[in-house]
Amino acid sequence: MGLRPARTCRGMGKTPWTRYSKKKPRKSYVKALPHLSLLVYEMGNRNQQFDYTCDLVAEEDVQLRDNSLEAARQAANKYLEKTIPNQYFFKVRVYPHNVLRENKMIAGAGADRLQKGMRKAYGRPTDRAARIKAGQAVFTMHVSKENLPHVEEAYRRARRKMSGKFKMVQLDYKPNT
Repeated sequence: MGLRPARTCRGMGKTPWTRYSKKKPRKSYVKALPHLSLLVYEMGNRNQQFDYTCDLVAEEDVQLRDNSLEAARQAANKYLEKTIPNQYFFKVRVYPHNVLRENKMIAGAGADRLQKGMRKAYGRPTDRAARIKAGQAVFTMHVSKENLPHVEEAYRRARRKMSGKFKMVQLDYKPNT
């Protein structure tokens, strides 16, 4: 049995369950967190000065699982490493806080004697997801002017891995110094 399809959990209608306390684990709603697929949040050259900032912005509210974000990150980063190595800075701007639960059901002959159906169907934590609102940036890239077409292609590849609608927003880069 593999992952459930993304359409089962991309809606924002359900109540989010995120409470996990490391200091007071008995106060946690979620007793054990599922492992996180998304581990790297910053890639590329962070010390170089760049001309432009390009954001991948959500056009609608969507909930994305961590494996979807990780696949999009890898697709974009792999393309950029091939075409413009060390000439960009790429950052993931969302964190998958929301814990997804699943009431696993057994299928097959004789399974009706092993199941409880919808009785106490709270479910077990199976995955994590990031809740993204419309207009929120999912990824940010800093690049120079001549590398803008490569960023568009990288974001096109990343959009293929995530459900929902996204667009690229290009801004002039203003460092915090």
